[in-house]
Amino acid sequence: MAMKSAVDERVDNDVLTNRAPSIGALFRDRVAKSGPREAWQYFKDGHLERVTWNESRDQVYALAAGLMSLGLHLEDRVAIASTTRYEWVLADLAIMCAGGATTTVYPTTMAEDVAYIIGDSGARIVFAEDDGQVEKLRTHRSEIPHVMKVVTFTGEAKNGDEEGDDWVISLAELEALGRDALAARPTLVDERIDLVGPEHLAVIIYTSGTTGRPKGAELTQDAIIYEGAAVDSIKLLTEDDLQFLWLPLSHIFGKILLTFPLQMGFSTAVDGKIDKIVDNLAVIKPTFMGAAPRIFEKAYARIAMMVENETGIKRKLMDWSFGVGRQVMEAQSSGNTPGPLLGFQHAIADKLVLSKIRERFGGRVRFFISGSAALNSDIAKWFGSAGLLVIEGYGLTESSAATCVNRPKHGSYRFGTVGWPIPGTDVKVADDGELLIKGPGVMRGYRNRPDANAEVFDEQGYFRTGDIGEIDAQGFVKITDRKKDLFKTSGGKYIAPSQVEGLFKAKCPYASQMLVYGDGKNYATALVTLDPDAITGWAAQSGLAGKSYAEITQAPQTRELIQTHIDELNSHLNRWETIKRFTILDRDFTVDEGELTPSLKLKRKAVADKYKGHLEALYD
Repeated sequence: MAMKSAVDERVDNDVLTNRAPSIGALFRDRVAKSGPREAWQYFKDGHLERVTWNESRDQVYALAAGLMSLGLHLEDRVAIASTTRYEWVLADLAIMCAGGATTTVYPTTMAEDVAYIIGDSGARIVFAEDDGQVEKLRTHRSEIPHVMKVVTFTGEAKNGDEEGDDWVISLAELEALGRDALAARPTLVDERIDLVGPEHLAVIIYTSGTTGRPKGAELTQDAIIYEGAAVDSIKLLTEDDLQFLWLPLSHIFGKILLTFPLQMGFSTAVDGKIDKIVDNLAVIKPTFMGAAPRIFEKAYARIAMMVENETGIKRKLMDWSFGVGRQVMEAQSSGNTPGPLLGFQHAIADKLVLSKIRERFGGRVRFFISGSAALNSDIAKWFGSAGLLVIEGYGLTESSAATCVNRPKHGSYRFGTVGWPIPGTDVKVADDGELLIKGPGVMRGYRNRPDANAEVFDEQGYFRTGDIGEIDAQGFVKITDRKKDLFKTSGGKYIAPSQVEGLFKAKCPYASQMLVYGDGKNYATALVTLDPDAITGWAAQSGLAGKSYAEITQAPQTRELIQTHIDELNSHLNRWETIKRFTILDRDFTVDEGELTPSLKLKRKAVADKYKGHLEALYD
């Protein structure tokens, strides 16, 4: 029997009802309201550059006019193949103001897949970050004849295979072309913005998927606008916030976070260098940041190891401080206020220990938003104990990212859940446990895939998410696993692998990834990869100093270490879920090798196929 959620919260319905007709119109309105205020930050030569809304409007309008001068019409697709950077923001806003539709391409995508995405989407112009991205296009140019121009951010705008070929131009050349057009017709871009309505196509995002060709989810202007308006309607963020945006803008999570400042007016610092996240946090000092669970897992592991290495009074003080912080966090999550004694203890614990942890993240974070995969609740609670609230949300590419989200207000979040549905979205549980959703943020369909559309939409128009979940009496939604990921042992018992994997990564600070395996087998096994920084630090104190990462992973001492953590994991599992045997790989999984999605989720089938020999050997 289907079950709907019932949420009682204050919602500003005027914000939802009176939302902008298009992203271009929303940007124009924001410039009118917040013109001289800071809109964007980005790093240039090691220093933060700051851009106002007015300044960004001049850049965006020039690029939009340049696209129109090249012949871009309403709903024409323009692809962006780039890492997260300020130029990505400018290109995307320019496409929106020119009435086009952005097709996102992960910069790590292989050339043949880039050609497929460009071809399937029908993109007529491509923004390519550098010479490497341009080369992917040149290699398959004959397969994408409809691409009339490539605009590179940092690459060399040089002639192509034929003399006089100007297929590739620079961003500066596009901007100059647009400024000439605006000089002749100053209202050119505003006229185009006025033609774009809620039903027009805004973006096509190809699902990274784990098998087969990616499918392009078509999201309308209103789907994207609605997401920002819904979040604004519950006052999750204000114009005084500062966002640090490092997530791939090719992913729906990053793309939606790029829309929020247009709706609410806060400033956003943009830098996609994953290895610089912690360093950048200290410089930017944001008030909130979105991230994938893997980022929180790594941060937790590093600090937990630091605590573990302390001894004596300092260790006791840290343990006591986190214990006090956890009591305060548990009281607040229930909507209660800590008593006078606990409040006094917390003030001491915060001054001596907890505030130092927060300083590592810039010292001003109000909350983090975790999405794209499940975050272990123990890790979330650990951050909460330090005064760094991580509110988990849920959504898919097909639902424009934000379907459910916990609220940071005390009593309005629950660890282990993805929160309440955002206003205007209906979430229910089907008889088989699958979550079904309907709302303005849901895609209009997969591009060129009527067969797939027939499969994912039911007769009432609800989108079948493929996720197994439940809704409690207070309306909190909990995801238990992917419908297709559940497997059954030969003994007839079901195992939810992602739950086991998440629990292991939360309890083992040395773990990077785990793949649980055992469909049709008589027991469960696992592949384990180790975090290079964590295990190298441990090795230096365990008689393995000077050894390479690969050598450390295969050392008997390392296996003994991981075995203790596997034993600890098994003590929290049902008998049929326990990991009987495991293999430690001598390398970590990566996006480039096709083992992780760009949002750092495990590509389960790809990994299982790649390491099938290792896995089957565990059943010898």
